[in-house]
Amino acid sequence: MKILVATEKPFAPVAVKLIREVTEAAGHEIALLENYKDVTELLAAVSDADALIVRSDLVTARILDAAKKLQIVVRAGAGYDNLDLQACTARNVIAMNTPGQNSNAVAELAFEMMLFQARGGFTGKSGTELRDKTLGLHAFGNVGKYVAEIGKGFGMDVYAYDPYVDGKVINEFGIKACNKPEDLYSTCQYVSLHMPANDKTKKSIGYDLLNRMPKNAVLVNTARKEVINEEDLLRIFEMRPDFKYLSDVEPDCKAVFEEKHQGRFVFTAKKMGAQTAEANINAGVAAANQIVDYFKTGNEKYRVNK
Repeated sequence: MKILVATEKPFAPVAVKLIREVTEAAGHEIALLENYKDVTELLAAVSDADALIVRSDLVTARILDAAKKLQIVVRAGAGYDNLDLQACTARNVIAMNTPGQNSNAVAELAFEMMLFQARGGFTGKSGTELRDKTLGLHAFGNVGKYVAEIGKGFGMDVYAYDPYVDGKVINEFGIKACNKPEDLYSTCQYVSLHMPANDKTKKSIGYDLLNRMPKNAVLVNTARKEVINEEDLLRIFEMRPDFKYLSDVEPDCKAVFEEKHQGRFVFTAKKMGAQTAEANINAGVAAANQIVDYFKTGNEKYRVNK
């Protein structure tokens, strides 16, 4: 089988080496398309591929139509909104992600942004500490668990809400479970978002929840920008000069923040949650292993389309 690794943002060389070792040890051929500048390059490269590994690259219906032999595509990372799942299903292509491989990297970034904000951007002026502050986790999946662990290490009082995780499971991690999101936001000075962007979550973080947060509230977003109702967020910023927003995803209204709210936000230059050497390697190798396992045993454990 031919496995194409198509990455506009390439994997680290060591990750490529390990991906090659995994695939070739199983008797498969590997092909690389790195740093491509135009979709036509991907269309040509995927034409004879049996499997495809991507990072943030878009896998659209057009790409899938060009991939006549494609059986499986794996997004090396947790989020998979760059894959057209309906198109994959319609063409009998299995779509997978690699959950958990980037989780620690994302969790550490959340705290890096919190520390940067709490210490006034390291400008030398007096700041605040995280110890004894309340931290709320909106969603308690792989990333949320790492954030909880780090938060406890900082001596924070940690809470979590997740409609898909039983409160007893949350309590077993030594943190407090909230029965509804309103309770989480009313209780916690820091709220960290860890849900995917889908029809239920898009624009779900809005005025009603945000305005419940205590004084000196800090909203941390290492998820997706689409989960934020940006109009409501700007409304909160106008009403509450104590409110701060830290995001790994620049909002569409970034220009308004830069014009009106200097010193109250932190936006990374590009989405950086998974941008560590360790996460880069983990996600790529996991993708390769999942493809090899699928071709060998038919294992579809991490399938995300129906």
